[in-house]
Amino acid sequence: MKMQLAEIAQAVAAENDYSRWQDLEITSVHFDSRKLTTGALFVPLTAENDGHDYIGNAQQNGAVAAFWQLGHPGKPTDFPVLEVRDPLKALQQLAKYYLNKVDPRVIAITGSDGKTTTKDMTAAILAPHTNIVKTQGNFNNEIGVPITILNMSTNTETLVIEMGMDRPGQLDFLSQLVAPDLAIITMIGEAHIEFFGTRDKIADAKMEITHGLKEDGMLIYNGDEPLLQARAAKIAQRTKTFGQQESNDLYPTAIKAGSKQIDFTLNQYPETEFHLPLLGTYNVNNAMAAITIGGLFQVQPQQMQAALADFKLIKNRTQWVTGAQGEQILSDVYNANPTAMMAVLRAFSAVTVTGRHIVVLGDMLELGEQAPALHAAVAPAIDPAKINEVYLLGPQIQSLATILSKNPAFSGHVHYYPLNKKLTMITDLLATITAADAVLLKASNGIHLDEVLHALQTND
Repeated sequence: MKMQLAEIAQAVAAENDYSRWQDLEITSVHFDSRKLTTGALFVPLTAENDGHDYIGNAQQNGAVAAFWQLGHPGKPTDFPVLEVRDPLKALQQLAKYYLNKVDPRVIAITGSDGKTTTKDMTAAILAPHTNIVKTQGNFNNEIGVPITILNMSTNTETLVIEMGMDRPGQLDFLSQLVAPDLAIITMIGEAHIEFFGTRDKIADAKMEITHGLKEDGMLIYNGDEPLLQARAAKIAQRTKTFGQQESNDLYPTAIKAGSKQIDFTLNQYPETEFHLPLLGTYNVNNAMAAITIGGLFQVQPQQMQAALADFKLIKNRTQWVTGAQGEQILSDVYNANPTAMMAVLRAFSAVTVTGRHIVVLGDMLELGEQAPALHAAVAPAIDPAKINEVYLLGPQIQSLATILSKNPAFSGHVHYYPLNKKLTMITDLLATITAADAVLLKASNGIHLDEVLHALQTND
């Protein structure tokens, strides 16, 4: 990004006199005063803390200008500020302006699970062929998406945007903001069902990604999901589907799953065997979404094959690491919902080990009143013939402990802990794990199973 302050002021309709600073050059934008670089515009947001209180820190860390809420006390007199009625809305206005100015092709991705993996696979396939920028970390909401846009370079050709949601209307706003050329819905699960009530309503909310889809754009979605089939049939834009069923535009003709990799072939590319260095056949769906995009960009099958063969997941998303005892740990502690938890449990169960399969599961959050039933429903994915020990942490997952404990095959092998007994669970785990074992860690991020991971890796 590179814009003069006068251009930014006009884009956001600043309400003060900025003329003495109008030629000042801005090279980045951020709302976190700790993450600024020299030449940055600081955006003071108000949530638990008032960002205006950090204007001094922002200056020290490289900010050369800032937005300022009109009428907010303490406005600097010796530092360039643009007065706006709402700094967040000004951030979003500026992002929209800059996106239109750079005019990249926009790919927007959402889904109850798999959206980050699909985003990263898509970027991996396209990166050798187009100047690409993708969402970093969890910058997938009303704040993160504008920041991603504003920190892309002026020569960006393709923007891959991940879009999260936890309430109706959120994807509508984000889609209208970025006006995608291509939109992907990976799946409909139970994530955030606390806020929606039913999967039908989740599907309605996910379809909001099409509200800003360009008239000549395309929706790419999981065609195995009837809730999406019915809704996609109502939009005017073109559609493509991927999934396991042969009724989809893209589907697998063969899948071979190993302990740490998957090989598969697809109907549209019968001569190409794709390889993913990942656990879980569910990742084939994510790959098919990305391959569909690659095909639209005319990337050759062999080039997509090479990109996926070298693909790496981000930290703590079904990532294999080694523990202090030499045990293999499958760390998936970033997020969790029932569909994803059952899928990773089944994939982990198929991993070959000389020792035991040990699973450590924590609460899946934002499931609302259905939480006990949805946790209990995970039980069929925990097979006592394949899983040797089960450690469960948190108040909501107690319903799963109750179900499993009724199975005589699990007698003495189900260990439940309230959240305040996490350290006790860690101690018990450290006392039993051997180098021959494999351990799965899976929970919502708010349960902080990363602390368990750290203990297993350090033996402390």
